[in-house]
Amino acid sequence: MSTVIYWFRNDLRLADNPALRHACQTASRLVPVYCHAPEQTAEWGFARVGRHRRQFLAEGLADLATQLDARGSALVELHGDPVGSLAALAHQTGARQIVCEAIAAPEETAEITALRTTGLDVVCHWQSTLLDPDSLPFTSDRLPDVFTAFRQAVEKAGIAPRPPLPEPVRIPPLPAGLCPAPAPPIAPTTPDPRSAFPFAGGATAAESHLIQYLHRKLPHTYKATRNRLAGIDDSSKFSPWLASGALSAPQIMARLKAFEAEHGANEGSYWLWFELLWRDYFRLLHRKYGRRLYRASGLNGHHTPAHDPDAFARWRTGQTGEALIDAGMRELAATGYLSNRMRQIVASYLIHDCACDWRAGAAWFEAQLIDYDVCSNHGNWLYIAGHGTDPRGGRRFNPDKQTREYDADGRYRALWSRP
Repeated sequence: MSTVIYWFRNDLRLADNPALRHACQTASRLVPVYCHAPEQTAEWGFARVGRHRRQFLAEGLADLATQLDARGSALVELHGDPVGSLAALAHQTGARQIVCEAIAAPEETAEITALRTTGLDVVCHWQSTLLDPDSLPFTSDRLPDVFTAFRQAVEKAGIAPRPPLPEPVRIPPLPAGLCPAPAPPIAPTTPDPRSAFPFAGGATAAESHLIQYLHRKLPHTYKATRNRLAGIDDSSKFSPWLASGALSAPQIMARLKAFEAEHGANEGSYWLWFELLWRDYFRLLHRKYGRRLYRASGLNGHHTPAHDPDAFARWRTGQTGEALIDAGMRELAATGYLSNRMRQIVASYLIHDCACDWRAGAAWFEAQLIDYDVCSNHGNWLYIAGHGTDPRGGRRFNPDKQTREYDADGRYRALWSRP
């Protein structure tokens, strides 16, 4: 009887999970696993994963474990180095194969390479994009280096997203004798009442949010409101569930197309497609350039960023003296969330006004954001810094102008005038 380990990475869902579906079809016994990385400190002196990310992940895993339990299975949670932990579990269960999603970032790719050196058969499925890379009108190495050219080529070719898959009909049982220890209970937390994202992690919460978002016809107003700074309904709020994989891009797009068929399409609903294409683009850039995106100079190949540790400390603690910037950094610290507009503003300020290394800012976002996504986070910081694919060579957002345009009445600054 074949025993297969299914390694959940950033795909904490049963439905629309092609890799899981493949594992269920090929295995007689299946071991669903999640690996908690060991605690690490970023080179800038803080924990790589902060409390908000840990909480949101814990909620997502608890929801996944409940779904597996209802289907006669269970989630095994491992701690420590994923390579050693998975190799030991494979030896314990007699598994010869590990199935998982493919992630085209350096650390995640290195984990797969190291696992294969242990003699295990590791099968990776690309499944995190809206569009199948094989359906695109260019190969990965020919991906346009400007997003607009990418989008126009996709739309001209009429490339459609793959339809989402239902969850597996059957999840194979665990190997005999394997009794996973129950996960420790999640410590209850009360979201900051000022938060623009007062939602829980997990596929169940994601489904509930998606249903109510469409029911209230919020796609029609998305483009008009998406740059506001603090409202719960101003943007879609899909990103935390997309980042953890509790919700997939094809699931969103299928529901959005059904919504447009019933209620009509407009610029707002189109812009959701537009933003999902940006998410795809950053993933495809990782397939094309890989580790080059992680150099200090990014794709430029020259210029090492300056860095002022004191200015960086003032920025991340919300003590720059620039009211809008400090409000944004307080919101991030208090909630683990920040609107897309505020992310651009505070990132620009760190790079262009504080003269700090963009990689330090990217690392702080990695630690804090509940919707941290390695490809999107890195791609956006490179874009603002001018070390990625921005045709303008970087973006500076003038804080005074941004304040006038997006917080003229001072409500956002007042809301986050204190930690």
